[in-house]
Amino acid sequence: MLVTQQPVFRKFWHAVMPLTELANGPKPFRLLGEDIVLFIDADGQPAALRDRCCHRTAKLSKGWCVDAEGRACGQGAIQCGYHGWTYDRSGQVIRIPQYEAERKISPEYRTTAYRCAARYGYAWVALEEPIADIPAIPEFDDPGYRTIFQFYEEWQTSPMRALENSFDNSHFSFVHRATFGVAASPKPSKYELVENEGGFYAETIIEAANPVKFHAISGVTDAITTRHMRNAYFLPFSRRLDIEYPSGVRHIIINCFTPIDDGRMQLCQWLFRNDTEADCTAQMLIDFDEAVTREDKDILESTDPDALVDTRRRGVEYSMESDRPGMLIRKHLMQLLAKHGEAEVHRGMASGTIPIAKAA
Repeated sequence: MLVTQQPVFRKFWHAVMPLTELANGPKPFRLLGEDIVLFIDADGQPAALRDRCCHRTAKLSKGWCVDAEGRACGQGAIQCGYHGWTYDRSGQVIRIPQYEAERKISPEYRTTAYRCAARYGYAWVALEEPIADIPAIPEFDDPGYRTIFQFYEEWQTSPMRALENSFDNSHFSFVHRATFGVAASPKPSKYELVENEGGFYAETIIEAANPVKFHAISGVTDAITTRHMRNAYFLPFSRRLDIEYPSGVRHIIINCFTPIDDGRMQLCQWLFRNDTEADCTAQMLIDFDEAVTREDKDILESTDPDALVDTRRRGVEYSMESDRPGMLIRKHLMQLLAKHGEAEVHRGMASGTIPIAKAA
C-alpha cells in the first residue's frame, strides 16, 4: 500500500512533532507526502501551514516567528525569510513589509492551513477534516503514572510494517534474542482478540528473558519472567502496548507510526510507568526500550515498505497462524478504504486494479 495515494488517511490526526521542537521557531515536516511547516502562534498553540510562500514559493520553514510589530520572537505569526511576507495560523498573509501600513492585502494572498492541535506534548495535524478523534491516553494525566518521552525518529519503512511487527509474537526469539527474546521458545503465544469499530484489542502472556541488568525494569529477579501483554490497535496507524510484569509494574508504550511518504515514517513513542524514578530511572528505561527498538528498526528497514494490504492479491506475501493480528490490521484498513470508495494503491497497479465493490 502506498499511503500517500490513499486520500482517507488525510482525514485522521497524526502525531507530527513534540511541542518542545517548536520552542525555537518554525520547523518543517513531510506528512503523507505534503510539505508542511509548524510553528507556535501568538496564543501559544501549534499551527500548521503548507510550507510554501504564495509570493515566490520559498519554504516558510526557512523563516521565523514575529510579534504584532513584526519583531522576531519565539511565537507569533510566521514570516517568510525571503521577502518577509507574514502569515497567521489560518494561512492568510497579514503583513507585507514592502506595503504602506494602510494598504489593504488581498484575501487571495494566502497559503493552505491544516488542522493542528496540541495533545500529549505533541503537535497533531490532520490534512483534511478529521473523521476520528486523537486516540485517548488516560495515563498522561494520571498521577499514578510518570510520562517518559522516548523516541521521535524517522524510519525507512511504512506504518503497516511497524504496526504488524508490534503485534507479532513470532519474531521475539529471533529479532530480540539479545534483549528479552527466549531463544528456546520460538513458538509464539496465542492472542485473545476482540475486534471493535476502531481496531481491536489483543491480550496474551509471553515468556521474557530477564537478566540482572533488567531486574529494575521488570521488578522481579527470575531469569525468565512473564509479560502480560494487553495490546490494542487504533485506525489507522497507532497502537497501545500495556505490559504488566508479575511484580505489578506496568510498562505502557504508546506508538504513533506517522506516515512521512511511501517509504518513510516517523516513530513517536511515549512510555508510562506506575513506579518511580527511585525504582527505575527514566534513562534506564529509555536505554532498554532503545535497544529493543533498534532491533526492530534494523529488520523492518530491510522489508519492502509497500506492504500488502488487500489479501486477494495472491502470491505477494504469505502468512502463518501467528500473523492473525497483522491480518486483522489489513482487514480494518481494507474496510476503511472501501467505506470511503477507495481500493488499495500499490506499485503493481499498472497491471490492473481490484474492483472496490469486492473489497473486504
